[in-house]
Amino acid sequence: MSLKLYVDAEFTSPYALSSFVALREKGLEFELETVDLEAGKNKELSYTGKALTGRVPCLVHNDFMLTESSAIDEYLDEMFPAPEYRALYPVLPQKRAIARQIQAWIRSDLMALREERSTYTVFYRRADKPLSGEAQAAADKLIRLAEQVIDGQFLFGRWCIADTDLAVMLSRLVMNGDPVPQKLKDYVAQQWQRDSLQDWLKNINLQAA
Repeated sequence: MSLKLYVDAEFTSPYALSSFVALREKGLEFELETVDLEAGKNKELSYTGKALTGRVPCLVHNDFMLTESSAIDEYLDEMFPAPEYRALYPVLPQKRAIARQIQAWIRSDLMALREERSTYTVFYRRADKPLSGEAQAAADKLIRLAEQVIDGQFLFGRWCIADTDLAVMLSRLVMNGDPVPQKLKDYVAQQWQRDSLQDWLKNINLQAA
């Protein structure tokens, strides 16, 4: 079995992070390769020949290639199922559906917040401007949803990949000192302690060194 994950060279993509964490949580050995998005390497034929959408992350499993992080997460959970491997999603269909709903929402909404609190401000340099009215409205929306769905340390009583995705989105506020309820700050801190996320941060530390 051969597994390779292509991620962005700066390690700021929350979507590449999601698939990296999924592989780590599954306990799978894989090769990690970076793609320089700033230099447009993802648009070159050498990459688009592997990555159908020309984006990161891209998972290569033997001779099968797949892009889009939520698709990769679901593929890994099906190909390497529990109990032999850690489950990435809840067992109950309704909870599994809600986890996917949260993942889809994070990837398709809150654009103003994502622009003004990019993940660069989470991993490298903090934002130096307050949120605009539009971005604050997105932040309020995020906080309302998070307070509604988070149950203690996790979304569903135990970790799932949607916990990582939601925590990274909330980190855009927490890491930049924007107002966030303590319950959500504690949730974010708990998620960042996972070994899989700490492994991602090690790559960033190597970049910054």
